[in-house]
Amino acid sequence: MIDTHIHLDDEAFSEDRTALIEGMADHGVELAVNIGADMESSLRSVRLAEEHASIYAVVGVHPSSTGQMKDSELEELRRLARHPKVLAIGEIGLDYYWKEPDRDIQIHRFRDQLALAGALGLPVVIHSRDAAEDTLRIIRETQAGVFGGVMHCYAYSLEHAREYLAMGFHFGIGGVVTFKNARKLKEVVKYLPLSSLLLETDAPYLAPVPCRGKRNSFCNLPYIAEAIAQIKGITVEEVMEATTENARAMYKKLPESIV
Repeated sequence: MIDTHIHLDDEAFSEDRTALIEGMADHGVELAVNIGADMESSLRSVRLAEEHASIYAVVGVHPSSTGQMKDSELEELRRLARHPKVLAIGEIGLDYYWKEPDRDIQIHRFRDQLALAGALGLPVVIHSRDAAEDTLRIIRETQAGVFGGVMHCYAYSLEHAREYLAMGFHFGIGGVVTFKNARKLKEVVKYLPLSSLLLETDAPYLAPVPCRGKRNSFCNLPYIAEAIAQIKGITVEEVMEATTENARAMYKKLPESIV
């Protein structure tokens, strides 16, 4: 399996980060993609990728961090994105759950980073929370799916999922799909073709049942794969194989093997 979205640089992994990474294969995980959320975490993601063959990086500024973002940091992101182990720009997008940063600032920086991804020919990792209409509108306007992308932790309607699917986006499915109250997401997963799904943990957050409330890690990917298999009426092995192929199809810099 490939964990397509994790935050291993988070302080929650300070005590056992290296041991976890070195033990990935014991849990059936071949590769993990560490995702940036601001400039510091983007730099840490690249360092982790340099230190470990099984880790790749994505760099970008999360909408909640855009209030402090400077124009000069776009050039720094451009430099980081040219690293051979940087796969995409992300996670970027809109988050209207909180009142800050101002929505206009979030939109401005979202567009900036989409333009950067387009200029570099890289896919995008999209975070969107309580901002369904603006996110869809901006992605339509910028044709952000041209170089590929993933709707991380997808939480919107089936109707919007159809639109993103038509634009060529993948969908990141994590621990929420195991929750009893995730009826809407389960409906979306059932509808979507297997070829559009990616496994992700968003660790250390959003641990799946039966680990809900605890620190998440890629060790929990099998629970997510099992939930998807049950929803779609297929085997866990089919889910694991397909989502691994899908990750390599979207993150085109991923190797066929790290051995």
